[in-house]
Amino acid sequence: MSSSIRERLSAVETPEPLIDDGHGGTDIVSQGLVGEISVDDETAAVPLALGAPYSPAETELVAEVRATVESAGFEPELSVDIDDDTPATAGPIVIAVSSGKGGVGKSTIAVNLAASIADRGAAVGLFDADVYGPNVPRMLGVQDEPVRADRNRQIVPVEAHGMKLMSVGFLVDEELPVIWRGSMVDQTLTELYRDVNWGQLEYLIVDLPPGTGDAQLTMLQQMPVLGSVVVTTPQDVALDNARKGVRLFDDHDAEVFGIVENMSAFVCSNCGENHEIFRAGGGAKLAAEFDVPVLGRIPLDPAVGEAGEAGKPIVLAGTAVADLFGELAGELMNCVGRRRRHSHTARTDTGGD
Repeated sequence: MSSSIRERLSAVETPEPLIDDGHGGTDIVSQGLVGEISVDDETAAVPLALGAPYSPAETELVAEVRATVESAGFEPELSVDIDDDTPATAGPIVIAVSSGKGGVGKSTIAVNLAASIADRGAAVGLFDADVYGPNVPRMLGVQDEPVRADRNRQIVPVEAHGMKLMSVGFLVDEELPVIWRGSMVDQTLTELYRDVNWGQLEYLIVDLPPGTGDAQLTMLQQMPVLGSVVVTTPQDVALDNARKGVRLFDDHDAEVFGIVENMSAFVCSNCGENHEIFRAGGGAKLAAEFDVPVLGRIPLDPAVGEAGEAGKPIVLAGTAVADLFGELAGELMNCVGRRRRHSHTARTDTGGD
């Protein structure tokens, strides 16, 4: 019985070819994504090597597997069994949102990515590590929330819009300037990350400070970051700094999943048309230079800023720009799944060595 089900599943293609098995097989069986199938009466238990909960590509794949098993006359009992060597094996999938300079809308991207992933049903945490401008609490409408500790003296994150949030902004007075020296930044971020009781998360989005200095290196050294997105605006002056942001991850096990071009065009509130206010195509140019994709282009829409001021992520608003943020989150989650499945296939292809 199980062999006939496996044969049927060999007709299910992976979202993309992963490892060349020497026979041209790009289906989920050839790629090693189907574990040991067991049949008990009318139920077929099928383990699948899936690495990105709620990602569009893997959600579609699960639906196809389920339909295939049902067509064989069995009730599918699907589970996740992935053997990869990425940092995600030790806990939640940690994704860093970075930028080479400030003022490119990095925190806006981080907030809406986290909110969109949570809106899909995932357990999401958002860590606002931007010591130089911790604006995320305001963007989520929780800037006045008190921080408390649990019985183990760990910090309890604030909950907002279906996700858990911890921010440096909860620890400093927003009316008073804070002078952060290198050692203070390192110690604060390290302790803050380790002392938060995040609970059971599937994704943790980290809003890194802008730039490529000690604070960013500390986070990459202390946290199991699986991958990152680099945010830039289209003009050349921003791209010069964004290049440094991409290279920041060269020496770390954190793949740059792609580029997000923010403020790609201005959306006129009167006519609804897009008007390019910067030189166009900067994000694509940077992506081509480093052979990474452009994950999304987000226009300069007044509604985005208004949503941030109101404390509600624009991605939850159901508008055209909200859909763009949702598509961006989906692309990012697909990148996560692709990397983890690729790692699994490589390990199983070599016997786990």
